[in-house]
Amino acid sequence: MKIHYPDPMKISIVIVNKSLCSLLKQCLITLIRACRDIDYEVIVIDDASTDRSVYMLQNEFPDIKLIQNANSVGIAKARNQGIEQATGEYVLLVSADTICSKKTLENLVEFMDKHTDAGGVGVRMLNSRGNFLTESRIGFNKAWAIVLKLTGLAKYFPKSRLYKADTGAWIEEEEFDITEVDVINGAFMLLRRSVLNEVGLLDERFTTFGHDVDLSFRIRLAGYKNYYYPKTFILNFGMQLKPKFSWDYIKHFYGAMIIFAAKYLFHMPEIKLPGIPRIFAAKYEVER
Repeated sequence: MKIHYPDPMKISIVIVNKSLCSLLKQCLITLIRACRDIDYEVIVIDDASTDRSVYMLQNEFPDIKLIQNANSVGIAKARNQGIEQATGEYVLLVSADTICSKKTLENLVEFMDKHTDAGGVGVRMLNSRGNFLTESRIGFNKAWAIVLKLTGLAKYFPKSRLYKADTGAWIEEEEFDITEVDVINGAFMLLRRSVLNEVGLLDERFTTFGHDVDLSFRIRLAGYKNYYYPKTFILNFGMQLKPKFSWDYIKHFYGAMIIFAAKYLFHMPEIKLPGIPRIFAAKYEVER
């Protein structure tokens, strides 16, 4: 007699929350609505919230998987906690201060199913006023671009066009173009679980910032592609981050850049290029 095994979960949604009760509730409502035709699970890691987040989750969303941290461990480690519990073919890492449109997940899953070379995909992000966030297209902000230029690591991010002076012009032109990118912004990353199994979890040294840059970089080094899919959108309120002029922000934001530079500046791992012998030093990007 044949044993029937159930189909694997299609998508696991991993959300790290730290005292964003109201925004988290909105986020969950929109994500669950977007998954109405998808086999999904939601995993929320509460990173030592001091508001009513846990009470709200237990009473209004009893079916989600809740992980409670007594002490804050940072976004990267908390996300890893969720990834380790995830059973889906795809893993969505999404910020708690995000509102998802109705068709976003359906469109992204369809895109990933068709593009088997994709390690992950991000979407067009808008702020609370409906303005386009350029970070959703290049994956990071100007400060990161400057550091990559100064360290010489910018050459490994050719699709971000960091050497172009008129960055704003091409961003505006390509806002709605599906394209391959270097970095998927960490506010909304849909990742293929099999690729995560290959490249490893988030580097927990990047406690708050930079873990998305590092993971996207490792995905590309492993020979997979990252994509930007702007045919759908999300709203991101930017509330999960600390105030930009606080010591914690400065320490973690610029500390992440130092960690990234130290990790790759003196030892650049080779990119996997199936069928191509490694005669020359890896250049990260090879036109096929």
